[in-house]
Amino acid sequence: MKIKQLLPVFAAIMLATGFNSCKKADNTSSEDIETTFELSGDQAIADNLSEDANDMFMQVAVENSVAGNFAPGSETVENFIPCANVTITPQTGFPKTIVIDFGTACTFNGVTRSGKINIVLTDSVRKPNSQATMTFDNYYVNLYKIEGQIVWTNTSTPGTRSWTRVTTNGKVTAPNGRYWLHSGTKNVTQTAGVATPTWIDDVFSITGNYSVTNAAGRTRTGTVLEALQKKNSCANIDKGKLKVEGPNHYAIIDFGNGDCDNLATISIDGRPPRTIILR
Repeated sequence: MKIKQLLPVFAAIMLATGFNSCKKADNTSSEDIETTFELSGDQAIADNLSEDANDMFMQVAVENSVAGNFAPGSETVENFIPCANVTITPQTGFPKTIVIDFGTACTFNGVTRSGKINIVLTDSVRKPNSQATMTFDNYYVNLYKIEGQIVWTNTSTPGTRSWTRVTTNGKVTAPNGRYWLHSGTKNVTQTAGVATPTWIDDVFSITGNYSVTNAAGRTRTGTVLEALQKKNSCANIDKGKLKVEGPNHYAIIDFGNGDCDNLATISIDGRPPRTIILR
């Protein structure tokens, strides 16, 4: 009799336990999806901000005759950011140290930068096997703080102009204080502008692999599915797709079809995409 009386209670406990387990699993799945989405957006922003710093470096290199390939003084000056101060030492020979100092608030074309980008250059940027090591000193872009190291190695062969760019100890802190870590290797090939001394018509194709980690220690890995495109005439990556993978879900970041804007979309597991702002 007591056993029969306990059966309904036992059944109720099992039902409640099962319900809570399912609910917990659903919440865990939902949280995992949102973490994948958030870290995908973080990776897209980190990529875009890194490309912005690379643009600053390359423009300075071209306009100060340390890029190579063309006779000194033949490069077209595109009026590098007027409120930035550039110093290059020594004036002759290598290695050189380049400091791009944006001061406390340097606003140009709607982008506000502050702090310094430091580069140590072993030889002309476009010379095979040359290296450039980039670091940041209290550097901000539109209130995003950028930290870490980017090492360029020129991998050009006859008929091509290319580099590997390795990011280590990368860190981005958003204006609200939230931060994430990132690292990875990019393979960069110049696809347009090789034959001209100007900087503004250069176009680059980018492939590679990435890792991004949030403050809670959750990590996602990324691989370029369709080569990213970065035009020097556009402030942002404007084309290509990146796949970001987590333990249970994946995201596709789509940077667009070549139109110059600051938008990208993220789709989780093939679901309808959501739009993000790159900076």
